Amino acid sequence: MTDLVIRPLTEGDAQLFHDLRVPPLVGRAILGHTYATVGQGGEYRPDWTWVALRAGRVVARAAWWAGPEDSAPIALDWFDFAEGEADAAAELLRTAPLRTEYSLLAPPGWRDRPEVRAAARARIDAAVAGGLEPLVERYRYEWTPECGLPARPGRLEFRPEPDDAAVEEVLRRIMPGSLDAHDRRASERGGVDAAVRELMDFLSWCPSPREWWRLAWTPGGELVGIQVPAHNPNGPCVGYIGVVAEQRGHGYAYDLLVECTHDLVERGATTIAAATDQPNLPMAAHFARAGYPVTQERIDLV
Repeated sequence: MTDLVIRPLTEGDAQLFHDLRVPPLVGRAILGHTYATVGQGGEYRPDWTWVALRAGRVVARAAWWAGPEDSAPIALDWFDFAEGEADAAAELLRTAPLRTEYSLLAPPGWRDRPEVRAAARARIDAAVAGGLEPLVERYRYEWTPECGLPARPGRLEFRPEPDDAAVEEVLRRIMPGSLDAHDRRASERGGVDAAVRELMDFLSWCPSPREWWRLAWTPGGELVGIQVPAHNPNGPCVGYIGVVAEQRGHGYAYDLLVECTHDLVERGATTIAAATDQPNLPMAAHFARAGYPVTQERIDLV
């Protein structure tokens, strides 16, 4: 077998990305997304797009993504390879000097569909061989007006909090006992403060106003948590829902989710994206109750 050539693309040969044709069973393609460089009017940078070539033919590809203001990639969006070229794909990940999370999208119930299951398992196995490790599987939701707007329970009061230090203190009270795998991983690696910084960095990165963030209180003045209606680069989303540890067990996360949904709709949202870890059964139940359908599943590798 001929030797591999692994290298980034350039603007001049970015069309090589499309030379590898794979069935759109998993990954960004199931959302209808296509690859295009910034120079072509798209979102991807050629130097963050790597290919493995064998005898001049593309046998594996990987494209990392970031927002327009970011100086380093923040996500591995595309990871595909030709049949029989899983080793080349793993070598591509080991060779490319880019290290981010990989979120593999799959349709709901993907394990029950043999072709889709095989496509997902092949990518997961190649990513693991390339140095990543599975962290968690997640549900991805998309609310639309056809889902119905859930009624506000009316149990809580919501107020803005402009002081970042005050918000950070609320997040510190949320982190202990969190069912979110990313929060737990950040806490285990760097402590609660590191997890709070990571979350604040993400919420501040979202291109939606800081003024939208709301703390939740009981009528008696007890802090319950925080809800952050946001926009990511693709549109409106549930940025964050969190209940402080001492207020758990009352179903307040549902109240926060409903308020977040109303906030976004009142600001013109006609679709709202959201996600939660599959093992987080209480939050998954809240999304179902609020009328959010599961539109994709997601496997996060780090």
